[in-house]
Amino acid sequence: MSSRKDRSRKLVLDAAEAAFGELGFSGASVEDIAERAGLTRKTVYNQFSSKEEIAVEVIARMEALPDPLYRARLAADEPALVVLEKVLTDSAGWCLANPALARIALDPARRPALEPPPGRRSFQLLVCDVLRLGQRQGVVRADEDARFLALVLLGIYAQAMLTALSGGDIGHNAIQRLIAIVLQGIGVPTKL
Repeated sequence: MSSRKDRSRKLVLDAAEAAFGELGFSGASVEDIAERAGLTRKTVYNQFSSKEEIAVEVIARMEALPDPLYRARLAADEPALVVLEKVLTDSAGWCLANPALARIALDPARRPALEPPPGRRSFQLLVCDVLRLGQRQGVVRADEDARFLALVLLGIYAQAMLTALSGGDIGHNAIQRLIAIVLQGIGVPTKL
């Protein structure tokens, strides 16, 4: 990929992030994004096939930022429940700071397919890997597949975040309670 093409993609993604934050996904148009990026609409469409594809890339880019830090904590065999709490509280902070994009990422009825870009792990896989660590550490039940447990946890988490985005309260203590309640259902009752 040429550096000019890379720069154009970055300009589009930066502009889209700002437009979605200010106008929401529905309110932002490709024209708005192009104007903010200082590019033509045609240039944007040369980079991305649709506004939905742009949103997927913005979400994936934002989601990928802290992934290496969490992976390092997993590799260091830190307590899985501490890592899980950090992953979910960081995600909650991002969701509350980026409500338009968070609604797309969290609500399967509204989002385009959110497959991670090639070579990058998904948020779901990160949570699954944290739960696998918890299974090895004996704090998460090992009689269920970690992928299934991740789906259960993330389903509940997504509903909690959608409620928070609609004006409900979700803070650090609520995330801790959510993890504790889910783990009492899928693992050893614990205190965080």
